[in-house]
Amino acid sequence: MSRIIPDLVVAPQELPARVDVVVIGGGIIGVSTALSLVERGVSVALCEKGLIGAEQSSRNWGWVRQMGRDPAELPLAIESLRIWRGMNERVGGETGFRQTGIAYLCDTDADVAMYDEWLKHARSFDLDSRLVRGESLTTLMPGMAKPFRAALHTPSDARAEPFIAVPAIARGAAAKGAHILTNCAVRSIERSAGRVSGCVTERGEIRCSSVVLAGGAWSRLFAGNMGIDLPVLKILGSVARVSPVDGVPDFPVGAGNFAFRRRLDGGFTVAQRNANVAPITPDSFRLLCDYTPTLIKSWNELTLRIGGQFVRELKMARSWKSDEVTPFEQVRILDPDPSLRFVHGGLTHLGEAFPAFRNARIAQMWAGLMDVTPDAVPVIAPFGSVPGFYLATGFSGHGFGIGPGAGALMADLVTGSAPRVDPAPFRIERFKRLKKAA
Repeated sequence: MSRIIPDLVVAPQELPARVDVVVIGGGIIGVSTALSLVERGVSVALCEKGLIGAEQSSRNWGWVRQMGRDPAELPLAIESLRIWRGMNERVGGETGFRQTGIAYLCDTDADVAMYDEWLKHARSFDLDSRLVRGESLTTLMPGMAKPFRAALHTPSDARAEPFIAVPAIARGAAAKGAHILTNCAVRSIERSAGRVSGCVTERGEIRCSSVVLAGGAWSRLFAGNMGIDLPVLKILGSVARVSPVDGVPDFPVGAGNFAFRRRLDGGFTVAQRNANVAPITPDSFRLLCDYTPTLIKSWNELTLRIGGQFVRELKMARSWKSDEVTPFEQVRILDPDPSLRFVHGGLTHLGEAFPAFRNARIAQMWAGLMDVTPDAVPVIAPFGSVPGFYLATGFSGHGFGIGPGAGALMADLVTGSAPRVDPAPFRIERFKRLKKAA
């Protein structure tokens, strides 16, 4: 009941002898990077160890938002939304993108004050975000039974359908000449005179001058084999698909303890907001100092859990040679079990606020592992001590919405073009452990 199967991407699987760029990872970041590169005349091969969009990129909520973003991410979110608007036409396929708006409901005066403070950043970018109260709130939120203080509403925000959007973008890239290789894990990166010169995959070698690591929850493990101590941990989020209901908002809505989004099939994707599981793994101890401030700040939003994941990662190889089978070939798709407590809790809270959901039937449940940095801001940057190697990872649960913009920014960096947004907030050197290495 937990397995998510994205739309299948069928593309020629012949391994190219040489390309300009190899992209590692077939999630939203990887396919967006491949699309942006191939449109600029750059030859590119995308190597995905499993299926396109099969992990977190198809398991997220499907929100495309500017609202509530970290100020460091906001310019990228705005640029990404601009790109999303033309994505269906660009790739010649349906992504589920609909510009419906998004709203966050405020339970307390503290919530209102927090969003009021965020609006100061939004105004500097001329966003249409606003706080809605009173009768205007009732009109905005049909079917709402629970009293809320206010709602932060952004009419220009949007939604898309993750399990069809990522494959659609991949097919669009393939149609324009990108090599989209599935069940093709990259084992290692080759260097010549210190610079990237190729990749060794499980099927053979691809010569190239640049590599982009967009491996999501796998990025730390791959980087570690290169001697790069990338500070990224995994956080598990649980989601459900429920049957259609009527008389509720048509746009995504989030509150303190629930979130919902209408799907193209008429049903809803629902979750318990601010309720994630932090699996305790060996990396949790290795990176404890990096994450302690975040843990203290987000203590009420995380449930620490030790279980099978600790043992699996303890047994997992952390280094390997190019001729050895890697963990990426042993686990093609991460498919963790969802938290039943959070799934049912989210639906219960949702039914209290919007009674129409009390009769909704759970049709499917799943979970995904998010790659989270200590400051919850992604890394989109070159790794200076390995010329030709780039990182696009650590999107901390925000990757789907800002994926197209992140892919375009990465293409700017790889090709030496003027970056469309300031890349400084995403530099890897902001992490103390990597200041000297990068």
